[in-house]
Amino acid sequence: MQGEDARYLKRKVKGGNIDVHPSEKALIVQYEVEATILGETGDPMLGERKECQKIIRLKSLNANTDITSLARKVVEECKLIHPSKLNEVEQLLYYLQNRRDSTSGKEKKEKSSKPKDPPPFEGMEIDEVANINDMDEYIELLYEDIPDKVRGSALILQLARNPDNLEELLLNDTALGALARVLREDWKQSVELATNIIYIFFCFSSFSQFHGLITHYKIGALCMNIIDHELKRHELWQEELSKKKKAVDEDPENQTLRKDYEKTFKKYQGLVVKQEQLLRVALYLLLNLAEDTRTELKMRNKNIVHMLVKALDRDNFELLILVVSFLKKLSIFMENKNDMVEMDIVEKLVKMIPCEHEDLLNITLRLLLNLSFDTGLRNKMVQVGLLPKLTALLGNENYKQIAMCVLYHISMDDRFKSMFAYTDCIPQLMKMLFECSDERIDLELISFCINLAANKRNVQLICEGNGLKMLMKRALKFKDPLLMKMIRNISQHDGPTKNLFIDYVGDLAAQISNDEEEEFVIECLGTLANLTIPDLDWELVLKEYKLVPYLKDKLKPGAAEDDLVLEVVIMIGTVSMDDSCAALLAKSGIIPALIELLNAQQEDDEFVCQIIYVFYQMVFHQATRDVIIKETQAPAYLIDLMHDKNNEIRKVCDNTLDIIAEYDEEWAKKIQSEKFRWHNSQWLEMVESRQMDESEQYLYGDDRIEPYIHEGDILERPDLFYSSDGLVASEGAMSPDFFNDYHLQNGDVVGQHSFAGRFFQPKTKHLYIGLSELKRQSNLKKESRFVWTISSG
Repeated sequence: MQGEDARYLKRKVKGGNIDVHPSEKALIVQYEVEATILGETGDPMLGERKECQKIIRLKSLNANTDITSLARKVVEECKLIHPSKLNEVEQLLYYLQNRRDSTSGKEKKEKSSKPKDPPPFEGMEIDEVANINDMDEYIELLYEDIPDKVRGSALILQLARNPDNLEELLLNDTALGALARVLREDWKQSVELATNIIYIFFCFSSFSQFHGLITHYKIGALCMNIIDHELKRHELWQEELSKKKKAVDEDPENQTLRKDYEKTFKKYQGLVVKQEQLLRVALYLLLNLAEDTRTELKMRNKNIVHMLVKALDRDNFELLILVVSFLKKLSIFMENKNDMVEMDIVEKLVKMIPCEHEDLLNITLRLLLNLSFDTGLRNKMVQVGLLPKLTALLGNENYKQIAMCVLYHISMDDRFKSMFAYTDCIPQLMKMLFECSDERIDLELISFCINLAANKRNVQLICEGNGLKMLMKRALKFKDPLLMKMIRNISQHDGPTKNLFIDYVGDLAAQISNDEEEEFVIECLGTLANLTIPDLDWELVLKEYKLVPYLKDKLKPGAAEDDLVLEVVIMIGTVSMDDSCAALLAKSGIIPALIELLNAQQEDDEFVCQIIYVFYQMVFHQATRDVIIKETQAPAYLIDLMHDKNNEIRKVCDNTLDIIAEYDEEWAKKIQSEKFRWHNSQWLEMVESRQMDESEQYLYGDDRIEPYIHEGDILERPDLFYSSDGLVASEGAMSPDFFNDYHLQNGDVVGQHSFAGRFFQPKTKHLYIGLSELKRQSNLKKESRFVWTISSG
């Protein structure tokens, strides 16, 4: 206003109440501005009053601040506070100094997955208080130069931070259009301006119903471009700084270079602070927009994952919390997880464990949990040394649960199980187990222990002292099937730990009844089945606890769930190692029950293999061997299964049939014949399928071909055998008894005669019965050859 017009305007400022800021360390000074227009005679013609407030932020206020000195300084520097209010200011400052944070202890424990809103920053902290009625003035500022645009955007931001104003701002298309235009055109010219405007749209993004507005002005895509540009700028700053640092290191005496480096470094620090404020607001806005998976996919296509992983190199805790939170949200999709793998995310996260910032550590662990579902990333976590770091967190209540979940995933890989023995993980877990007051142990804890118990070295640590005794006592007291599963895993390892179970055989056998919970009985049976201890008197156990009727009853098809029946079969296989037990079971009629079960479960390889193993154990003993060979059809079933597609079933079948063939000539002949048929099936099928016309049938003599195949056993045709000089002549007939001098082992004939090995060695060759010679002698135009595939020696 011109000097001559000053006499026509009268401005009066009147101080008001002073109060504390509800959430920040600041004082709020209320004041009133009265503007009066005076006439030429000095009489008031028009007047207007406006209530305002000023926020005085006290950044230096802490527990050691001198309140009296600070109050005096505030009164001196703020003209709106009358000196008479010095004591009042002092009381308010004292209250601020001793006021606790608004977050309650309970809320602190419950870690929020959502980062905090960005704090006030340079550019938005202005003394002027915005008023919704003055929006037109603020919009006009957006059409001025950069400083005015910064001021105008800061005033609009003040309004936008109050959710009550958002709906009114939403209706002001002029303001929103101007803000979007300024951001698009001028964001490179001022970091403060870009930060203010993005923050305004961030306030809208906090509410899902306003997301359409942000999409309309394409703020999300613009934020992606800004973030990408700022990250590249940061790389350039670092390159420039590193060059100057290198120059200083090469010439430490050059003070000019040193001062230039220090100046550049100071400037770099200031730029990084402003840049991180911008990045934080922009990323937070994108995180809010990513609620819609379609929007998230668009971000992924614009390399949001790569940008976020790059930002992990920063040191700003608040920015890191936001970045890790965003990555955690993205990591649930495989495509995003694969992008993180390409960027070596695990190597970047390892530096944050452990860290002083609780929220950052918590959200980092949750991201690692999501990533630990990937086998390759679990491997990477172990390689970078996360195992001992995570184990150390088991002692902290705030992180115990989440750290245990990550460790559980790592323990799923057999190659990593043994590594836990070289940390203090197992003693901590055992302490947690014994201190658990509930009947059922936490699922994460017991699952982790079950995995670790699958490793022999870990089991030795678990059983140290009274470890096994305490576990058995708790498992039997609470009938906990998962704890018994852990004990079952412990029992599978040979060595001194298995012998510890001798003291608990009776306790375990006592649980085998129809009265107990089936899951618990399954684990008890599995534990007993693992106890292949030579000195254990299984006959006494079976009789004392009357287990034979129980075992036989459960073998009936449909009598129990398959899991329980399978454990019963495995248990029978274990106790059948004892001669007297095998006889006891055979007399009880368990073998026919097993054959019936084999028929019912013939499609289940696990059942078939375990039942055959029982037969294998029983043929070792004279009493049960005769029962199996002479009174049942078990050998016939074994012959049928001799060529099963499952390798383990074939192995057990071969070993069992070898023992049967050794003790029974009739079955030995059948087994040998079947093995021959199988080994030479190609030739046999070809001959059987060959259709010859009448003229060809007797082409080479009066002998017909059919007798070689259809009349009697194939092994009773000695004219098909080779001697050392070629085919064995028919007059030199050889009885199959010739083969009794050879020992069958896994389907192979092992003997002293050179030709015998030709039938059963794995390598084969095609031999042609002398038909080509006959052809030459007969000068036949038509050639006919029979191929016989036999074993080569």
